[in-house]
Amino acid sequence: MFRIISKLQRQFIRKLRQWCVLRSVKSHKGYVFIGGITRLSKNTILNENPNFNGMIIKGRGEVYIGNNFHSGEGCLIITSYHNYDKGKSLPYDDTMINKDVFIGDNVWLGDRVIILGGIKIGEGAIIQAGAVVIRDVPDLAIVGGNPAAIFKYRDKEHYYSLKPINCNFD
Repeated sequence: MFRIISKLQRQFIRKLRQWCVLRSVKSHKGYVFIGGITRLSKNTILNENPNFNGMIIKGRGEVYIGNNFHSGEGCLIITSYHNYDKGKSLPYDDTMINKDVFIGDNVWLGDRVIILGGIKIGEGAIIQAGAVVIRDVPDLAIVGGNPAAIFKYRDKEHYYSLKPINCNFD
């Protein structure tokens, strides 16, 4: 009996998280999986089949997330920062600078990835756990570190041979 109640509680919590997330975003298409604590901004646009295992999106910049996105736990996207360069006071003034983030299709973020505003992550990219992304990531690149750097690329032929099989949303 205890396992049945526990399973029902988990299902309820997952549905509640999903409902809260979908209410907060600008737009979404189809099913969204929420497997961990996830807070998305009102300027987030979700395409087909995103999977969040723990993501926070902060700031007022727009965040576009492509099809088949997967995040690990504790990921963070920051789209706004204080005006420290041309501000009217030190260390910064009360204005914010907003930068958009674009994440392509089939991108996978490991645990505790941080992405700063103004970044484009290309299709099929993999971001290693703990990486801090401060520059654009090309298609099919595998990056890691702080700051994130490319250390490998996915097999292009293999990736594109699997894409038609795994990306049908009809």
